[in-house]
Amino acid sequence: MPPPLTPWEFWRQTLNSPKRILAPMVDASELPWRLLSRKYGTELAYTPMMNAGIFIREPRYRREHLESCAEDRPLIAQFCANDTEIFLKAAKMAEQHCDAIDLNLGCPQSIAKKGHYGAFLQDEWDLISKMVKLIHRELSVPITCKVRVFEDIDKSIAYAKMLEESGCYALTVHGRTREQKGPLTGLASWKHIQAVKAAVNIPVIANGNIQYWSDVERCLESTGADAVMIAEGNLTNPALFANLQPLVWDMGKEYLDLVERYPCPMSYARGHLFKIFNHCLTLEECFHLRQALVDGTNLEDFKAVVVELEKHFTPYQQGLKPWTPPADHPSSRLPFPPWHCQPYVRPSPEEHKKKIQLIMAEEAKRKREEEDNGQEKPEGVLSKNKMKKLARLARNPKKQARLARQDLVMCNQCSNLPGVKCEHKLCRTCCRKKCETETLTCEGHAGMTARRKEIRNDERSDLTEVTNSSNDVSSDSVPV
Repeated sequence: MPPPLTPWEFWRQTLNSPKRILAPMVDASELPWRLLSRKYGTELAYTPMMNAGIFIREPRYRREHLESCAEDRPLIAQFCANDTEIFLKAAKMAEQHCDAIDLNLGCPQSIAKKGHYGAFLQDEWDLISKMVKLIHRELSVPITCKVRVFEDIDKSIAYAKMLEESGCYALTVHGRTREQKGPLTGLASWKHIQAVKAAVNIPVIANGNIQYWSDVERCLESTGADAVMIAEGNLTNPALFANLQPLVWDMGKEYLDLVERYPCPMSYARGHLFKIFNHCLTLEECFHLRQALVDGTNLEDFKAVVVELEKHFTPYQQGLKPWTPPADHPSSRLPFPPWHCQPYVRPSPEEHKKKIQLIMAEEAKRKREEEDNGQEKPEGVLSKNKMKKLARLARNPKKQARLARQDLVMCNQCSNLPGVKCEHKLCRTCCRKKCETETLTCEGHAGMTARRKEIRNDERSDLTEVTNSSNDVSSDSVPV
């Protein structure tokens, strides 16, 4: 039975005409974070994106992702799906715990491509229309959709109209294409959102380019949208909708208090603290706190990091010490000191492309010089992959400490770590090759000694003799 309200009645009566909306975010829009965001101006929130197939199979997955409370309304449950029946079954299980069901048609990540959902369904209009129509017809709560745009504005408009005709009650338009992600994210097109809003007769939510409160006001005015949705801007500043830049440790304390009341996976909590503290933890003087956050496994560990962070920056905050950001650090370009919540600004796609071009030019130049000089790769020069391994090692204090304890540097023949007790100072793979080719022994790498080979061969010979003799006895004793 279709929902009893029209799209605009649903928007006004059920959702209370929200203007400030928190996006669905995988492993990031869990209940404690939603409650913190609601305290600072968020009027409508979504669950994290849920995989419909996993949702119907795993009770624990359902509990974790659908956890809510009385203060957590209105709430929309978002699913990714590519099968009508599975989507319907999952939506049926969730409809009593939320105010609407949202279909994710905007996720551009590689996992969405592999699973064939999110933005990678945007060319399959027949399938999308079937899923939206089915939920609209069978559920007592409305269906909404979150989409990305096409390069062509007219195609984006036609896409939105198709969703409206299929039964979509509200449409979130992320003004970026499927290809705009990671280093190539760039700016969202508000012009696309404006065109979609002018073409449809359902509520439209604008998504993209929101980093400060002033962006919220500009977006609403520029697009004519009914509301604004934020994602990354909220992760670095959960008080963005309240037009505040609070102290990072205050937000950390409030969030951890909520996690204590409404437990969630510690990986979620760690991720949120990294985002809030980002500008502080990238300062060299705070590297130890960054590592403490990495190593932390419980709330007490995380609270200790918050206390240490506050203790370190409070003298600067109170003016007892002068603050001068390092010239080469991103915090030198921030409008507020790094201990205030504020957005992380990605490098532009043009900067990223320029960097890649410089790297490729340097590599090409090096290869030309080697060819002109007729040089072969000198013995002992590491390959690119091995250099990457060394770089990862340099960033990993645990491995460095392990090397220091072992009093070893590297395997004598490759860039891997050597065995602790290896007689040849080699890693397992290189030691095995050496033992096999040179008939050597290595007590440190059990199973790679010449003696063990001999024993194994002797055992095989004995086993063969026993088997042959038993076969002879069996053939005599079994009647033909």
